[in-house]
Amino acid sequence: MPAAPLTPRYAATAAFAPMVLFALAGSDAIGRAVAGHLGIDLAAHEEREFEDGEHKARPLARVAGADVYVLHSLHGGPQASTDDKLCRLLFFLAAVKDAGAARVAAVLPYLCYARKDRRTKPNDPVTTRYVAALFEAVGTDTVVALEVHNESAFENAFRCRSVALSAAPPLVQKVLPLLGDEPLCVVSPDLGGGKRADLFREALQAVIGRPVGNAFAEKHRSAGVVSGELFVGDVQGATCIIVDDLISTGGTLVRAARAAREAGGRRVIACVAHGLFMAGAAEALVDPAIERIITTDSVPPFRLPVGAVREKLDTADAAPLLGEAIRRLHAGEALTDLMAF
Repeated sequence: MPAAPLTPRYAATAAFAPMVLFALAGSDAIGRAVAGHLGIDLAAHEEREFEDGEHKARPLARVAGADVYVLHSLHGGPQASTDDKLCRLLFFLAAVKDAGAARVAAVLPYLCYARKDRRTKPNDPVTTRYVAALFEAVGTDTVVALEVHNESAFENAFRCRSVALSAAPPLVQKVLPLLGDEPLCVVSPDLGGGKRADLFREALQAVIGRPVGNAFAEKHRSAGVVSGELFVGDVQGATCIIVDDLISTGGTLVRAARAAREAGGRRVIACVAHGLFMAGAAEALVDPAIERIITTDSVPPFRLPVGAVREKLDTADAAPLLGEAIRRLHAGEALTDLMAF
């Protein structure tokens, strides 16, 4: 979804405040791409490391009276851990607020701790809610996140404005060249992801102008053990598109792909927002049940070695979607068609 470049008139008058966009270290590439779609330059800032491991970041551009957007993808490695990135982002948001910014928004291609959104054992932490409290404590006005694990839990965790963007638009655009006139079916790898898969299916139908089927695989997880054999949906002779929020070890995708093939699916393509590719993913995803894997560039595939899985990986550009969300936020326009509902 391309974003219209900012015109000088728009930049001077929209929302009665200038727009300033920062991207912290480790998110430089996607930050520059977002800035390019907005027709602006990334604002200058300084980040310093100290001998004892402490860190300092400060804006070098003027932020007083501005609408400030700070982009940072909160995945771990290779230069900094998840916790390091989160802490540095929070400190920078606070520094920008202290410097007089009118409004401050955190733009998160990947939001850490989004999977721990409920208690599953006695005395479990609800970490999503604690992370939300940290953003609010430093004065963040808006949090924008791409394809969170559970959009309802995400929205309920925050008291400030929260925007859960759907990754369906960039993923649909990337998968289109791989499709022909064959029957299509969107598969959710578990019941919990049914809503996400349905959003993708509706977006795909709108683009290709013909019906797309749906199916789901059963999945239960207890003490790290995954089970469930049920597969529901007619995939006979179809290209099956498995839709999920993230790839960790790849086991969930492989289970769903095998189930779809056993049910008569002709091909399987995985469309996943965030490719974490943790230990074991390269070994699992080489499985021939999955023909192609599509992820966005919210997390670079730095953990994935050169080899068979890399060769079947395609990357969808999330910058147009993120840029359009920023543009609309700044202009006070509706975000409804970009969000996960």
